[in-house]
Amino acid sequence: MPGASINMLKGLWKKKTGYLFNERALAKVFRAKMLEALVDQGLKLPGDCPQKWVAHCKNVGNGDKAIIYLGRYLYRGVIQEKDILRCEDGMVTFRYLPAKYKKYKTRTVTGEKFLYLLMPHVLPKGFRRVRCYGFLHPCSKKLIKFLQVVLRVNPLRMLAGRQKERPFISSYGL
Repeated sequence: MPGASINMLKGLWKKKTGYLFNERALAKVFRAKMLEALVDQGLKLPGDCPQKWVAHCKNVGNGDKAIIYLGRYLYRGVIQEKDILRCEDGMVTFRYLPAKYKKYKTRTVTGEKFLYLLMPHVLPKGFRRVRCYGFLHPCSKKLIKFLQVVLRVNPLRMLAGRQKERPFISSYGL
C-alpha cells in the first residue's frame, strides 16, 4: 500500500511519513469488522473476548523486500517440483528455505501431512491471490493517467528503455 496520496486541490503527490493509518485505529476497525463478520455468520462470540486488540504494523522501507517476497510467493507457487526430493512408501521428503536461517533444510513427512501443509496455500475456486485497490485497480485508468501527469512519468519512455535491455522480446513479436 503506498504511503502517499494526491492533494486534489493542488494536484500534488503528498508522501506520508510513518504509517498510512494510525496503528490503534487500525486495531479498532479490524476488531469491529472481524467480530461483525463472526456474528453475521451466526457464530457465538467467546465470553472472554478481549476488548482491545493489537494490530501489528511494520514498515517495510521502500517495499523492495516485500515485492521480492510477494513475487516469489504469488507467481512461483508454494513449492517447486524440484524441491520435492523423494516420494516413497507414503513418505514425502522435500527441501525448504526457512527465512530465519537462509539455508535449505529437508523434511520428511507422511503424504497426508504434506498435503495438510500444502492445502492452506491453495485458494478456493473463484478466489484471487491479489486484489488491487485504489489507483492499482484495473478500472482506474483515468486515475493512472492523472498520476502519470502529476508525477511526470512517461510510461512509453520507460517501456522503450526496457526493450533495449531485452531485445529478443521484440524480435519474436511478443
